[in-house]
Amino acid sequence: MVMPLYDDNPFKLPHRPLITWGLIGFNILTFALQATGDLESIATRFGLIPSAFFGSSVVIDGFPPKLTLLTYMFLHGDIMHLLGNMIFLWVFGDDVEEALGRVRFLVFYLACGAIGALVFVVSDADSAIPLIGASGAIAGIVIAYVMIRPCAKVTILLWIIPLRVSAFWVVGAFVVLQFISLESASKSEVAYWCHIGGMFAGGILFPLIKPAGVRLFECINPDEQPAALPMPDASELPGNPHRPQQS
Repeated sequence: MVMPLYDDNPFKLPHRPLITWGLIGFNILTFALQATGDLESIATRFGLIPSAFFGSSVVIDGFPPKLTLLTYMFLHGDIMHLLGNMIFLWVFGDDVEEALGRVRFLVFYLACGAIGALVFVVSDADSAIPLIGASGAIAGIVIAYVMIRPCAKVTILLWIIPLRVSAFWVVGAFVVLQFISLESASKSEVAYWCHIGGMFAGGILFPLIKPAGVRLFECINPDEQPAALPMPDASELPGNPHRPQQS
């Protein structure tokens, strides 16, 4: 298991990542409210059910199916599900918010989550099992992060061993794992198609909505700056009587 722990101190950013912190807080609050009720009934009402989304089934007293594209991403199955998603959001979200600005970041987060959910429901349109969790949105955030900071050092926990590695290795391993896991997706409780949909959304949307001044893959493709030319010695200036002659 690979788990990111931190990259940089978010308090050192020029702007406080208030949306990132707010999303983390809202997810924790929602989970606390879930604990006061029955998770199965809450997930059925506010989670995204593919068959209900396409109209082949009806959920009594359920939230409007189209709106569950948003509500599903604020529900989590258990504390580990919540903790895993929020750690990823804590590590990667602040830098993406800094790059996009608060409003664009919120739109980007919700859009990645919604598109990830759409990919999932298309992959299993007849399913009556609710989809819950922020993983689709988080997957989009992770892809956006590696597009702006591929060489940033991220501290990860590899099982019990802490390592400091470049972001492109962390995100690369994350992406590869999602595709490898697709083979067992039908037997797993993890919605890997939602993750892949979120990654796809992040890779397409981020370049489209980023501010003009935000460069992609900057450390990999830096601008080529011309080397500074040395100042000529006074003896080499034209017209100088002491300038050496060349034969």
